[in-house]
Amino acid sequence: MTLLNIGSNNPLVDGRQSARAMMVRRGVQRLLDEMRHAVLPELTLANGRRADLISLSAKGEIFIIEIKTSIEDFRVDRKWPEYRDYSDRLYFATHKDVPLEIFPEDCGLILSDGYGAHLLREAPEHRLSAATRKSLTLSFARTAAQRLLTAERATGQSFEDV
Repeated sequence: MTLLNIGSNNPLVDGRQSARAMMVRRGVQRLLDEMRHAVLPELTLANGRRADLISLSAKGEIFIIEIKTSIEDFRVDRKWPEYRDYSDRLYFATHKDVPLEIFPEDCGLILSDGYGAHLLREAPEHRLSAATRKSLTLSFARTAAQRLLTAERATGQSFEDV
């Protein structure tokens, strides 16, 4: 299933996330960009789960960031441990209205205000196998390229118009 909705004004927004989740995401994306990571939202993994954010560092490290916007959001979601199988480091990202003590100590923690974010706790490293890293990196690249093409087509402009 594609994560892009060509019928909307912005084909890069799929509409499944709340405004608060998008605010957290925006700040985290800015932090990761400052860290020189390539960032991709909503990547479907081989197990069928969808990572809120996945990033690829200049060294090829893969981070998954799970966004949680409330205590209830964290309590009802029990799939997040599966993300460890697809990342070198696993983080939670949230905002100031969520108590930080609910998040497990064995995951990284990021606090976002929408304009930026702060890395409060580094995530422990769980190195991926070479085969998983290659598969995930290819999926990242192919998905990013497909989304870029879809966004380009949605503008309705040709290269001559630019």
